[in-house]
Amino acid sequence: MDKPLENKGRAVAAAPETGPVEEDTWRNLDRLFHATLGRMTLSLSPAAIALAWLDWLAHLSVSPGKQLLVAQKALRKALRVALYSSRHALDPGTPLCIEPLPQDSRFRDPAWQKPPFNYIQQAFLNYQQWLHNLTTGVRGVQPRHEEIVTFMTRQILDAFSPSNFPWSNPVVLQRTLQEKGMNFFRGYMNWLEDLERRLGNRPPVGAKKFRVGREVAVTPGKVVFRNELMELIQYSPATEKVHAEPLLMVPAWIMKYYILDLSPHNSMVRYLVEQGHTVFMISWKNPTAEDRDLSFDDYRRLGVMAALDVIGDILPGRKVNALGYCLGGTLLSIAAATMARHDDDRLRSITLLATQTDFTEVGEIGLFITPSQLTWLEDVMWSQGYLDISQMTGAFSMLRSNDLIWSAMVQEYLLGERRPLIDLMAWNADGTRLPYRMHSEYLEHLYLNNDLAEGRYEVEGRAISLGDITAPIFTVGTTKDHVAPWRSVYKIHQLARRAEVTFLLTNGGHNAGIVSEPGHPRREHWIHTRKVEDKYVEPELWQALAEHREGSWWPSWQAWLAGQSSGMGKPPALGSKNYPPLEDAPGTYVLQH
Repeated sequence: MDKPLENKGRAVAAAPETGPVEEDTWRNLDRLFHATLGRMTLSLSPAAIALAWLDWLAHLSVSPGKQLLVAQKALRKALRVALYSSRHALDPGTPLCIEPLPQDSRFRDPAWQKPPFNYIQQAFLNYQQWLHNLTTGVRGVQPRHEEIVTFMTRQILDAFSPSNFPWSNPVVLQRTLQEKGMNFFRGYMNWLEDLERRLGNRPPVGAKKFRVGREVAVTPGKVVFRNELMELIQYSPATEKVHAEPLLMVPAWIMKYYILDLSPHNSMVRYLVEQGHTVFMISWKNPTAEDRDLSFDDYRRLGVMAALDVIGDILPGRKVNALGYCLGGTLLSIAAATMARHDDDRLRSITLLATQTDFTEVGEIGLFITPSQLTWLEDVMWSQGYLDISQMTGAFSMLRSNDLIWSAMVQEYLLGERRPLIDLMAWNADGTRLPYRMHSEYLEHLYLNNDLAEGRYEVEGRAISLGDITAPIFTVGTTKDHVAPWRSVYKIHQLARRAEVTFLLTNGGHNAGIVSEPGHPRREHWIHTRKVEDKYVEPELWQALAEHREGSWWPSWQAWLAGQSSGMGKPPALGSKNYPPLEDAPGTYVLQH
């Protein structure tokens, strides 16, 4: 990553003015400057944003037709709002002239339907629509630049929504009159408490109710192996007989593993052991600056492959069902393709949860992955040796700023009401770090260059192909995933052509859609299996072919997983002679901060 660029197509001076050492000095000065500024910009590159705006503005300035069109639209929308306001003054039953988007909950309270607040929100929504027309459809603008301009415009507009200010939010005004301003006092106290916790690097209010190993991550088990990168947990059996094939769970190291073992009522691990599965879990170390040179392949070797070796010693001769979640699923896919290249057939099946293997359609998160942006982010990581969770949270929160930033601000600081913290929110606040080298490789080779899908990703000096995988694959996508959009996850159909692929789509988001235990209200899913000999069908046609089922997706997957079993037998002991139990679950690494 740090090698100087080769000079191609131009003459090179015989005697360079500066040597390598001096060049590194100047380069490091640039990096320090980028890293310092990046801490104030949420690691976003000002250059990337400026290029996008300049591209849009330059093309708009030489597009008189587009200018006249948006001017006409501005006049029409202003007249529409004026006409609605006049009619509503005479007839309160007048329908709105524009409806909020289905996912926009800012103006759902009935108080927003009364004057003058209905006029305010209608003017805002029309202006929002007009700005979208202004920033899109300008001929000649690069698609990525148009997406960045649209995204940044939406962020600015959302910040100035009338729902965010007490004088234009009827709900806040009503509460203020009722409580004689005490809501602002409570909000101010909430703000001070949150600020003090952020400055002290302490968890949010209410997180103490979800202590790891006490209220969450409490499924019984033992740590049976530990190396410099991960601990391997083997969970205690909960049934008299278990399926012959164990299950290895590979979570992402961008998160702590216990999202798969939350509270007892919504723990996937507990559900699986109660269904007769022998479950192993990788618990990743939380890296520090000393781990800056850990590579992506180190996670494969010291994580997935080391875990398979240990499981093979504890349960000799058994094939393994493997599950990967998010980034852990991408790692598992790479490990499986490498194993297939070497005719290593230890995997009985593969389950991928919200996992991308093709990175051409990654949604809005891709706006943060450009050569300019990657350089900026690398310099931030280079200066400290890792990417901190706080530096990731800002970018992810912007993808759903209305829900994760502004709505929370209104509720906690203007209404003075603390949102009740649930186990999933407490887990989300228990962040991890990402090593400098690993994250740089991940972003460059997968997100930026799409090397895995296009056959260029190398392991041990040779390119691998997901097309070599023959083990059955079960893939889960979620309808509201902003991190791994389900149509991107669906691309596994095109890459794993020699494997039978069962694809399941469930409602919910990247995390809440996965943590969807039986009995969870308002859950539904669609499922369909593509045989190896079947033709490819696009996502829209797949939806028409898929079987719709009400309720949690866990039983549907568990039935498929049980179908991969060769029978039932006596539960195995925890650990083995070579790998005796080291300590009780959840182990040590998950407690690192």
